[in-house]
This record gives sequence, C-alpha cells and structure tokens, in this order.
Amino acid sequence: MAIKIKPLADRVIIEASAAEEKTAGGIIIPDTAKEKPQRGKVVAVGNGKPDEPMTVKTGDTVLYGKYAGTEVTVEGKDYLIMREADIFAIV
Repeated sequence: MAIKIKPLADRVIIEASAAEEKTAGGIIIPDTAKEKPQRGKVVAVGNGKPDEPMTVKTGDTVLYGKYAGTEVTVEGKDYLIMREADIFAIV
C-alpha cells in the first residue's frame, strides 16, 4: 500500500515495527513497560539534497535512534518522519 505523503529533501518516513509482547523466557510485557521500537520499514523517501543522494530505499528495514523522528498519523496509521542521518543501519 502506497502512502499518500512525500517527504522532502533528506527525510524518510518509517513504519515502526511492533513492540515486543513477550520476553525470550515467555514473560508477557505489559503496555506500560514496553520499549519504543528502534527498528522499522522505510515506506517513503525524499529526493535527497543536491550534494547528498539518498542511501536508503523504500522497503528497507532500518535501525534508528530511540528518540529519533517525529511521530505522525496518516490515514489511521502511525509513522515516523526523520532525517536520513538519524538512521544508524540498514538491516
């Protein structure tokens, strides 16, 4: 499904992965104790800057900082908009 907004310059839109529901030992994590995910899928990419082309592409799974990006809701879904520099790695 294509998203209907286009990020500008060096910004990307990321759909965050779901937070962990259980620990490796099988303990269920309550909503109040869940950590904000630091992994997500790129759903839209800006055109980049004239001297800095974009490295990430739509569909890439990336790792980003815990407090990176701005949360937005588009068509009932939550996304993060952040600069490409806030992305640490492509997985």
